[in-house]
Amino acid sequence: MAKPFFRLQKFLRRTQFLLFFLTAAYLMTGSLLLLQRARVALPQGPRAPSPLQTLPVAAVALGVGLLDSRALQDARVRPELLLGVDVLRSPLARTRPGPRWLRSRNSELRQLRRRWFHHFMTDPPGPPAMVLEAPPRPATRSRGTYVGCFSDDGQERTLKGAVFYDLRKMTVSHCQDACAERSYVYAGLEAGAECYCGNRLPAMSVRPEECNLECKGEKGSVCGAVGRLSVYRVDELQLGSRKRRTATYRGCFRLPENITHAFADSLAQANVTVETCSGFCSQKEFPLAVLRGWKCYCAYPTPQFSLRDAMDSSLCGQDPEAQRLADYCEVYQTPVQDTRCTDRRFLPNKSKVFVALSSFPGAGNTWARHLIEHATGFYTGSYYFDGTLYNKGFKGEKDHWRSRRTICVKTHESGRREIEMFDSAILLIRNPYRSLVAEFNRKCAGHLGYAADRNWKSKEWPDFVNSYSSWWSSHVLDWLKYGKRLLVVHYEELRRSLVPTLRQMVAFLNVSVSEERLLCVENNKEGSFRRRGRRPHDPEPFTPEMKDLINGYIRTVDKALRDHNWTGLPREYVPR
Repeated sequence: MAKPFFRLQKFLRRTQFLLFFLTAAYLMTGSLLLLQRARVALPQGPRAPSPLQTLPVAAVALGVGLLDSRALQDARVRPELLLGVDVLRSPLARTRPGPRWLRSRNSELRQLRRRWFHHFMTDPPGPPAMVLEAPPRPATRSRGTYVGCFSDDGQERTLKGAVFYDLRKMTVSHCQDACAERSYVYAGLEAGAECYCGNRLPAMSVRPEECNLECKGEKGSVCGAVGRLSVYRVDELQLGSRKRRTATYRGCFRLPENITHAFADSLAQANVTVETCSGFCSQKEFPLAVLRGWKCYCAYPTPQFSLRDAMDSSLCGQDPEAQRLADYCEVYQTPVQDTRCTDRRFLPNKSKVFVALSSFPGAGNTWARHLIEHATGFYTGSYYFDGTLYNKGFKGEKDHWRSRRTICVKTHESGRREIEMFDSAILLIRNPYRSLVAEFNRKCAGHLGYAADRNWKSKEWPDFVNSYSSWWSSHVLDWLKYGKRLLVVHYEELRRSLVPTLRQMVAFLNVSVSEERLLCVENNKEGSFRRRGRRPHDPEPFTPEMKDLINGYIRTVDKALRDHNWTGLPREYVPR
């Protein structure tokens, strides 16, 4: 009896060891396959969601609508926090779960943190740019004429016009169309994904085989190399077929004291028109066309001609002969981009001060990053990863957020642990009504789209307001409480007084910037991620109950700012 029992025991021990070995081998194989597919390491660092921060009773008594069933059962939740919790909840909301995409505040943060992982699982990055052994022929789909391969220097660009990025789908035709839309003659592609436009080329080119990188979005097409431009001349047919941008009226301004110093080029012609002047200055690659009588001037915004003090337009509405004798001029924005502030790079040395650019979602963080990058010349980083932003030129998106190679790091975090990781922060605050609408548009239609009418009328919108409005308040309160060194910036003030506010932000980042560069940023202030055109309709999506809820949070934040010796919220935040 003992012998069979001993054999059974021995067999079970061997089986247990074998199962352990097979399990370990299976896990190791799976990990290797995952890493091979990703080809990069997952971001590391503290990513634990912050605990739910409670608001003052005065604010919560208006109705938070954020606590779920688990929070209601939690003994740590004080009874006063439960007052008015059902302000925005209908009986249907208590029995039917919300839409799948909707998250609580902490769930939203977890979703943002995992965006990078979701990106490479659903849209894996393509293979690295292929180096072509022989210079390929120009793409057959392009209607432009291939000119040649030219050297390019980051400090002194060969093509000094507009600059575009598409790090995933750049093609020769895409670059040519973008340059043709802005009336440029030449389109140059560099490093497989960068597009440069201009109207003038140097006399000497380099060897054709030095341009040997494939376009990211078009196999077999040459898109320059590192420090090398594949240049195409845009055909007249393409220039005419594209909808070209026209000159934009900037206003009537007083002439600078020294016209020769302020205006770099000029054209004197009888019956000169806005189109003639704009075309002349575009050809010369100037962003401003200035009309005074029968004379046309080309210029950049400068401290002597900053375009800040516009005059009454009637002063420039006289006949050309009278206007020629007056001290006023009409200024137009040409399709040419001001490129004095488009060069950007990573910090040459790791930053000693770890700075956050913190905001609630929908408060204009991406736009603020655009302004900071162009003002300082350094990339900004992100606590998350957004492939759309990276592909359009925000190269700091892919850099690890703790690398300290970027001038500041975007974050929406609001917990004590996450806040105290930063040495200082720019806290960007926007009107909650507009922030909620902007973030809801982004959730439903991306960075540049608008939510459809069915989205506003669905149950998703009240659930969204119920959850996110308290996050707007707690985000500001947490940063005021735990932030070590803060600069509070209001989005509305940044739009109203861009240069003075941006100068304050740049000084906070300890970067010296010339006045010309700030004026260049002002000239290119919109960037690529602003919703353009009119929305399908202009709804009033906020019900009286929603307004009561949001207005309570506005009062709470306004009081907290004043208690911390900051000015209160702007007047337009005042409850409606």
